[in-house]
Amino acid sequence: MSLNVVTLVGRVGGDPEVKYFESGSVKCKLTLAVKRRSRNTDEPDWFSLELWGKTAEIAGTYVKKGTQIGVTGSLKFDYWQDRNTGANRSMPVIRVDQLDLLSPKRDDSSAPQNYDELL
Repeated sequence: MSLNVVTLVGRVGGDPEVKYFESGSVKCKLTLAVKRRSRNTDEPDWFSLELWGKTAEIAGTYVKKGTQIGVTGSLKFDYWQDRNTGANRSMPVIRVDQLDLLSPKRDDSSAPQNYDELL
């Protein structure tokens, strides 16, 4: 048996980057700051998130910098070769399957009251 599940709650570090492909697919990238309970510092852990499809569209519409969200997904690694040095690089990314919009940073009257209806 194997298991790859990640659940995080935190605040979005910047406005989402949404990309539309000719195939009709939609991809959204964003960063998430999460405070670790056991740590005695104010520095959060930062995670890179990747969302696809309808979830990506919802994030692009309703998520802004500072919004508190919850996500569930899986951990994956992106691999590439550095253009300048030729060195192999990798970066952990959370592939989001479920997005929960918990609260905006400030009162946002344009945000829907019930986010479950969007999916």
